[in-house]
Amino acid sequence: MTDTLTSPGRTVRIGGACAFIGDSLIGPRQLAHADGMQYLVFDYLAEMTLSSFAQTRKVDASRGYAQDFIDVALREVLPVCMARGIRLVANAGGLNPRACAAAIESLGCEMGCTPRVAFIEGDDAMGLMPSLAAEGVRDFYDGTPMPAGIDSANVYLGALPIARALALGADIVVTGRIVDSATTLGILMHEFGWRADRHDLLAAGSLAGHILECGAQATGGIFTDWETVPHWERIGYPFVDCEADGRFTVGKPEGTGGCVTAATVSEQILYEVGDPGCYVLPDVVCDFRAVRVTQAGVDRVRVEGARGLPPPPTYKLSATWQDGFRCIAQVAVFGVDAVPKARRTGEALLARIRGLLMDKGFGDFDKVSVTVLGAEDSYGPHAAATGLREAMSRVAVTHASRDALEIFSREARAPGVSFAPGTTSGSALTLNGRAAVEPRYRLFSCVVDKARLPAPRVVLAGIETEVAVPTAGEAPRASEGLRAGRSPQAEPASGAATELRPLIAFAHGRSGDKGDSSNIAIIARREEDLPALRRELTPERVRAYLGHLVLGEVTRYEVPGLHAMNFLLTAALDGGGPTSLRPDPMGKGMAQLLLGMPVRIASSLP
Repeated sequence: MTDTLTSPGRTVRIGGACAFIGDSLIGPRQLAHADGMQYLVFDYLAEMTLSSFAQTRKVDASRGYAQDFIDVALREVLPVCMARGIRLVANAGGLNPRACAAAIESLGCEMGCTPRVAFIEGDDAMGLMPSLAAEGVRDFYDGTPMPAGIDSANVYLGALPIARALALGADIVVTGRIVDSATTLGILMHEFGWRADRHDLLAAGSLAGHILECGAQATGGIFTDWETVPHWERIGYPFVDCEADGRFTVGKPEGTGGCVTAATVSEQILYEVGDPGCYVLPDVVCDFRAVRVTQAGVDRVRVEGARGLPPPPTYKLSATWQDGFRCIAQVAVFGVDAVPKARRTGEALLARIRGLLMDKGFGDFDKVSVTVLGAEDSYGPHAAATGLREAMSRVAVTHASRDALEIFSREARAPGVSFAPGTTSGSALTLNGRAAVEPRYRLFSCVVDKARLPAPRVVLAGIETEVAVPTAGEAPRASEGLRAGRSPQAEPASGAATELRPLIAFAHGRSGDKGDSSNIAIIARREEDLPALRRELTPERVRAYLGHLVLGEVTRYEVPGLHAMNFLLTAALDGGGPTSLRPDPMGKGMAQLLLGMPVRIASSLP
């Protein structure tokens, strides 16, 4: 690939049309009609999505991909995209990119379109698992050995195959497991001829993709100052105007809701990022610590300053496996003393079913959780006293036997006539429904040398093209972070008058998950408050404040370009994803909890 960097005034416009497999139809619809749009990217694969695809593929070998991409997105926008020359890149292929591509071609014929569809293979690592198991490879998050019964195993591919597919003339590129930002980076490598060794450019393109991959989260979705975001019902989905030197501007279609501000974009930049100085991707190791965001107009934000280092010689590998079953029942309770009634309801229901399981020889549950939604259970010792007159008892359980949980599901309806006054008649959303018993999936993650896997392949019009991927390199080095037990003595507050106020008065916050870890980005509202925030938010204090949830280490990373700090909290999510029985298994509310922490800062805020 030749690195041309020609036409310095030329920009490429890419729209982020989908953030996850259940995202709204309005994103593709808005962006397909937006002025100047050249590409749309779609992200369908959360960490555990492939586990459900694996079960679908067991039933029907022709499935195992994101059917929503075909039935919802493309059925809505394929004709207009073809007419306007908008090209699409999606990781909708899941475990079966070949079948997904065939379904797209079939839909095109039905709709009178003839898109050139390329699909990418090479992420499937199931064949490598026996040798990795024999080598004693362990999970790199918690050190546990590889489990038996792996259902899927895939490495995270990068952007090079996408760039090649576009160079071959594909109108639509479908991938399996890739890093989410690679959809955008692949486009930019193709459009601007960026070489694989231009690491700063690759980091900038990856950052653009990272902002787009979560859709409306960059345009006011889940923003700290939610009350300032207009028209949620028609929130705009983001696009980026990228330049050949790596700088780009974030915007949204005219006439849509939401907002694009330095704060909304800053929150998204640090979403689900652990070490901002060492964000490891297969194409590049990104350093986001010097990234700067600048308001460039109404709903326009300029982003620059990403730096890159050579990529690692390894891929991240994620494998999914089933560990029994789980069931979650919810029972609504109304009236005076709703919270204590709801809590006793959950505890009594659990005790009753435990007795039934013992009688039938099933043995106890593997894991249980009883919480009351409305009682601020997630806040632990920081919960406020409440006199709520409506609450939800939530009982979550796991067991090796589906039959045992079918008993739980059936009995979970009984509190409507057995326990507290004001209890609804059913635990499910439908009047006579039952809580679903579902497989409990878990994740095993490790790294594997790129050289151990065949080169990725682009398949277009029946012709396979191998894509060479650089395999040399060194393991990335983590940037320096401040950890609990290593923090210096907290500096005293300045001589100015101070008072205790919630952290949210001085900062924005955004949290996300990676497995059982959560990150919380804290971004100062005013740059001059950052030193005081550093003094107040030591790893020890954050760990103590969230100690009822966080069992592992807390590390603080500095992000001076954004006037921010990023906290990485390990063993924080009860296993994370579908392994966790918490109401917030993916840490979406962790930032909200921390933003309630009282801090002492001198400020002219009203």
